[in-house]
Amino acid sequence: MKSLSQLSKPELSKINYVVSELSKLGKEVIKDIKAEGERRGYAELVDRKYILLVSKKMKEIGFDHMKAITGIDFPDQEAIQVVYHFSSYSDLELAKIIFAVKTWVPYDDCKIDSIYNVFPSAYTFERETYEFLGVYFVSHPDMKLFFLPEDFEGVFPLRKSFKIKHEGMFIDREE
Repeated sequence: MKSLSQLSKPELSKINYVVSELSKLGKEVIKDIKAEGERRGYAELVDRKYILLVSKKMKEIGFDHMKAITGIDFPDQEAIQVVYHFSSYSDLELAKIIFAVKTWVPYDDCKIDSIYNVFPSAYTFERETYEFLGVYFVSHPDMKLFFLPEDFEGVFPLRKSFKIKHEGMFIDREE
């Protein structure tokens, strides 16, 4: 099998190769997948339980770096969307690509497996996502508050239901 750097344009573009390889996991794992140009693409998972499987597949494809983890609060769906942004340092062709893997974590069971053991660069991103949105990453080696005071209680600061505390009063910015 040819490596990514050996593929020529007529055979398969790099982004389409990634889409093709991830698609092999099947519809029971990948809900939606798309190349959005030559340098961007995404896959949405059927369920958060597949994040380790897909992360290992990303590593197998040649991605060696987690650029970021983004959390987005969707209060009307009572869920947080967690988006993992993969790229590469070692493969110059994959270094041009950022591939997003998206999944959902419900408010009432706000946890997901840590991918730290597959991508150590996820270490800080997982802690930040926990601290600011309340998504707990199971098996993370140091899942504790990073910036907020240890006695922090209440709504996580990047949730849309968070209220700003001003001089002892909570202020609703919608008023």
